[in-house]
Amino acid sequence: MSKNLVIVESPAKAKTIEGYLGKDFTVKSSFGHVRDLPDKDLGVDVKNGYQPAYEVSPEKTKVISELKKLAKASDEVWLATDDDREGEAISWHLKEALGLSKDTKRIVFREITKTALQKAIQNPRAIDMDLVNAQQARRVLDRLVGYELSPVLWRKIKIGNNSALSAGRVQSVAVRLIVERERDVEAHDSKSSFKVTARFDLEGGKVLEAELAKNFETEAQARAFLEKCIGATFKIKNLEVKPAKKSPAPPFTTSTLQQEASRKLSFSVSQTMTVAQKLYEAGKISYMRTDSTNLSEEALQKAKDQIVTEYGDKYHHQRVYKTKSESAQEAHEAIRPTNFGELKASTDRNEQRLYELIWKRSIASQMADAQLERTIATINISTTSEELVAQGEVIKFDGFLKVYLESKDDEEEDTKGMLPPLNIGQILLLDILKATEKFSRPKPRFTEASLVKQLEEMGIGRPSTYAPTLSTIIKREYVVKQDKKGLERDYKELTLKQNEIKEFKGKETYGAEKAKLFPTNTGMVVNDFLVELFPNVVDFSFTANVEKEFDEIAEGKLPWQQMIDGFYQGFHQKIGEVEGSKVLKKAEARELGLDPKSGKPIFAKIGKFGPYVQVGEATEDAKPQYANLKKGQLVETITLEEALELFSLPREVGFFEDKPMVVGVGKYGPYVKHDDKFYSLDRGDDPYTIEAEQCIAAIRLKRGDLAGEGEGLGFLEEKPITTGMGKYGPFLKHDDKYYSLPKGMSLQRVTREEALEIIQKKREAESNKVIREFPENTTVKVLRGPYGPYIAVGKRNIKIPKDTDPTTLTLEDCLKLAGG
Repeated sequence: MSKNLVIVESPAKAKTIEGYLGKDFTVKSSFGHVRDLPDKDLGVDVKNGYQPAYEVSPEKTKVISELKKLAKASDEVWLATDDDREGEAISWHLKEALGLSKDTKRIVFREITKTALQKAIQNPRAIDMDLVNAQQARRVLDRLVGYELSPVLWRKIKIGNNSALSAGRVQSVAVRLIVERERDVEAHDSKSSFKVTARFDLEGGKVLEAELAKNFETEAQARAFLEKCIGATFKIKNLEVKPAKKSPAPPFTTSTLQQEASRKLSFSVSQTMTVAQKLYEAGKISYMRTDSTNLSEEALQKAKDQIVTEYGDKYHHQRVYKTKSESAQEAHEAIRPTNFGELKASTDRNEQRLYELIWKRSIASQMADAQLERTIATINISTTSEELVAQGEVIKFDGFLKVYLESKDDEEEDTKGMLPPLNIGQILLLDILKATEKFSRPKPRFTEASLVKQLEEMGIGRPSTYAPTLSTIIKREYVVKQDKKGLERDYKELTLKQNEIKEFKGKETYGAEKAKLFPTNTGMVVNDFLVELFPNVVDFSFTANVEKEFDEIAEGKLPWQQMIDGFYQGFHQKIGEVEGSKVLKKAEARELGLDPKSGKPIFAKIGKFGPYVQVGEATEDAKPQYANLKKGQLVETITLEEALELFSLPREVGFFEDKPMVVGVGKYGPYVKHDDKFYSLDRGDDPYTIEAEQCIAAIRLKRGDLAGEGEGLGFLEEKPITTGMGKYGPFLKHDDKYYSLPKGMSLQRVTREEALEIIQKKREAESNKVIREFPENTTVKVLRGPYGPYIAVGKRNIKIPKDTDPTTLTLEDCLKLAGG
C-alpha cells in the first residue's frame, strides 16, 4: 500500500492525477457527494440552530467502507476535491464520514497538470469551514423551502396530478422569468412601419446600397416620400472616414461558456458542463465552474508565447480583465487550456469542438484589437430635405479577428461590407428605391443560454447552480424546450424604378423559434400562486440578496444559522397563514367563443389529465365533447380557431386497399386506423395535416411490407441502400448489413444523405480505433471497438471496466487488468 491516499470526486479525475503523482500516491474517487440530508425526512433541526442530520447515501456505503480501509493503511490522507464551495463541502463530509483528524490535509488546484499538482502538494491547508458553511446554508435553505412549500402546493392548487408539484428557491424564479417573458410575447402588439432602401448603379458594374435613417409610420407617408423622389437628383453630399477598433471578449466564465457553446455549437447548458467536465478531468482545461475572467501570470505568458510563435509580435496585446461579478474570486481563473500549444485535445468530436472554442476565446483575449476604417456616405436628394446614408467598413488589421469573434443572442451579425470608391459631389444613378413594410418584434423567448445570462445579470444563482436549475424546471414539466413553427403574414412593398411607383404584396414567415423555453400550463398556474402568496420566494431582488448572503458566509462575515433564521421565520409564518386560509387555486376556465356547428360555448381548462378544450356543459341529456391541447398550447392563450382544429380529429384521410384510413390521437399518441387495426404514427407526424401517402407508408412499415422490397435510397459502392421494418424498428440495409435508424427519425422521410451518414458513423464505430499505444511494449494496445473500449494483449482482448477512462490507462494498468 502506498504511503499517501488522495481522494477526489470522479474516477476519470483520479486516473489523470495518479499518472502525475507517482508510485507513492494512491488516488481514489468518492464518486461525488457521500453524505446528504435524508430523502424522506426534513433532516433539519429547526429548534436547535438548524442543525442538519446528514447520513451516508445508501449507494455510497461500499465506497465509504473501502476508503476507510485505505485511509487506515495510509500514512497521509489528502482531500483533493474541487476548488469551490461544493468541493469544500465534499471534503468536509469525507472527513466526517471517514473519521479523519482535524489536521487532514486539503489540497486545491484549478487545473490537472503536473506543475499544479506538485504546487498543491507543497501547499496543503485545512478545510475552509466558511466555504463549507456557505454550501450548508444553501442546502439547508433549499430543503426548508422545498419541504414546507411543496405540500402547500399539493393542498392549495387543484390542477392535474398536483401531488407532483414542488417549488424551489432559484428554480421558481427561473420559471417566473420564463412565464413573464411568454406573457410579454403574447401581449406584444406588432406595429408596422416602412423602411426605405436604395440601390445605385456605379461605373464598372459596382453597386451602392443606402437607406433612410428613419422609418415611415404609414404607407401613405412612404408613398409620399417616393413621389417626392420622382425625377430627383441623388448626389454624394459628404464622406466621413473614421478609424475604429474592435476589442476581444474576455476569457470564458461558466455562464459565458454556456452561452457561446449554445450559440456556436448548439449545446444545451447541461451538455456543455458534461463535456467541459471531461476536458477538465483529462487535464486539458482549467476548472470549468468559475465566475472569474482572470488569467494567471503563467497562463498570460503561455498565451503570449503561442500568439508570437503562431502570428507574430504585432498580434499580441496583454490584457487583464476585471470581473464584473462582485462575488467572483480573482484568485480563481477563467476557463482556459492548460497547454496553449495543444490544439488537439480529444478524439471525441464534441470534446474537441468545445476545446477549440475555449482555446480560441482564451488566445483571442490576449491579442491586439482589430483596426477598422468606417466610411459614412451621406446622399442628398434634390427634391426633399431627407437624406440617405450608406455605411461600410474595411478591416485594416485583423488582430484578434484572425482567431475568434463572439456571437450575439437573437441579433444579426454586423456584416457591413466595404463601400466602392466615392467622391463628394458625385451624381448617383438610381436603380431602385424601395419602401418595405416591417413589423415590430417582441423580446425573444429565452434559450437555455440567454436565461443563464439573465440570471447572472440579476445576481441569481452561481456557476454550479445554472445547469441543475434548468434541468429541474424542465424535469418538473414547468417548462418545455421546443421549436415553434412560424406563421405567415402579408406585407407591402412600394418601389420607385424609372420614375414609376409600383406596389407589391408579398408573404413572409415570422415568429419561428428554435430550442426556446416555453412555460407549461402547470408552470403558469404554480408561478401565479407563488407570486400572489409567496412573493419573497420568487422576488428577483430578494433572491439575489440571498445569494449575496451566501457569499458573506463564504467570506466569514455572516454566521450561516443567523442567515437561515432571517429567512425562515417570516417564511414559516407565511406557510402557516396560507395553510390556515381558505385559499384554493384552480386553473381558470376560459370561454373562447361559440362552436359554429352547435352554437355551444367552447372552454379551455386544465383537468386531471392535463389541459383540454370542451364544447358545451355537461347535462343530463348530453355530454360535452373534449379534445386535448397540443404540446406547447396554453389555456391562457389558445384561440377559438386553434380549439376548433383540435375537434377535427378523428378525420378520414383517404383509402388504402379499398378501405378508409382514419387519423386520430389516442393514449399513446397519433395513430392511423385501417381495416379495424391501429398503426402508430411517428412523433414528428402532425395528425391534423398528415396526408394519405404518409399514412400508407406508415401502415406498410408497421406491417413489415417494406422489409426486403428494395425500396431504396440509391447505391453506395455499387450496392443498393434499402429500407425496412424489423423486430427492433426501422432500419437501412446495405451490403448485407443492417443499420438501425436513430430514435425519432422517420423511415418514410429519411433522405439519402442521412442514410449515408448513418452508415458511415456505424462503420467508424465498428472499426477498431487505437486509443493508446506503448512503445516499450508493442504487444499491448488500448482499442475502441463496436462494443466499447478494450485492451489487446497479444491475441487476447480484455474488456475495460465501465468506471475506467481508457484514455488515461498506463502500461502497468493494462497488465494488471490482463492479470499480470
